[in-house]
Amino acid sequence: MRTAVPLLALLALLAAPLAAEGSDTKGKYFFKKSCKSCHVVGQPGGEVTPLIKTQAQWKTYFAAGKHKKGSEPLTKVGKPEQMNDIQTFLTAHASDSPQPMTCGG
Repeated sequence: MRTAVPLLALLALLAAPLAAEGSDTKGKYFFKKSCKSCHVVGQPGGEVTPLIKTQAQWKTYFAAGKHKKGSEPLTKVGKPEQMNDIQTFLTAHASDSPQPMTCGG
């Protein structure tokens, strides 16, 4: 019984990230639809692609839930499900990911 509780806690911790996993494909779509217009060279938001951060940095950014240098909540940009998909896309293709990439046009 003593080993069952820590084992269950470990399993819960391992399963938590999987439950929060969004769709990479949807994330790319939502990023292009909701974010790209302000996040290109020459726009106030500056260029943003998955490559500008590491996986850990993207996770930290989304955990903070802030946008516009911390001045507004991410939920102002899109629905929580969409933000989850965008996070999945950006993290999956971050500079240190197995498949780094830009989001293209």
